Amino acid sequence: MPRAADRAVHALLRTGDGSALSWVRGDEPPVTIPRDPAREAARRELSKQLYHENDPSLFERALNGIWDWIDGLFGAASTAAPGGTLGLVVIVVAVAAVLAALWWRLGTPSRQPGSSAALFDDRPRSAAGHRAAAEAHAAQGHWNQALQERMRAIVRSLEERALLDTRPGRTADEAAAEAGRTLPAHTDRLRAAARDFDDVTYGGRTATEQAYHRIADLDRDLDATKPQLAHSSAPTADHHTRHGAVE
Repeated sequence: MPRAADRAVHALLRTGDGSALSWVRGDEPPVTIPRDPAREAARRELSKQLYHENDPSLFERALNGIWDWIDGLFGAASTAAPGGTLGLVVIVVAVAAVLAALWWRLGTPSRQPGSSAALFDDRPRSAAGHRAAAEAHAAQGHWNQALQERMRAIVRSLEERALLDTRPGRTADEAAAEAGRTLPAHTDRLRAAARDFDDVTYGGRTATEQAYHRIADLDRDLDATKPQLAHSSAPTADHHTRHGAVE
């Protein structure tokens, strides 16, 4: 180390009375330096680049600071947790397991309650066409697409029977609510089918074979169900004529 460096380092040694700092090198006589000039000389000397070539970079210092903060955080948490560090690890694993179970059960939360997108796409298709598409998907085990097409078949069939107005942009929830007023015996099943459709289409859920068969059974039951119409004051024959028209 150069002579100036020796002077800066040794100037940090206090004398017995603390009033001055002394430095001795080899066989030279001791040099006594007042405290403040010694401190300033040491500061100037140690600020030279020579002594900082191996200092960590700004990124390394920031990273070390983050790790120190995390280490302190976990240290404090392990002190507070029952069982110390092992207890903290058990708690973290338990929380992770609960979150994983919720994600698996509820799926990705990608929508608000109720659907906001249209039930049908831009390709008009008859109820029979939707049913055929649903059966084709089901034959291949594509239950998501099969369930979606079967729900579309239900709504299109109700439109074809004039039980629902043909309205672009209708959602599954809206269709179920409107159809439930005409077919009250199937209100709950219609709402459940709409929820299944929404969960698969917008909620990231995966349909099951059982869910598809439930909605297919609903489709068949609705097709065989007579609607509940408002009573009319017209003659009975005229009433039967209109009743048959909507069937």
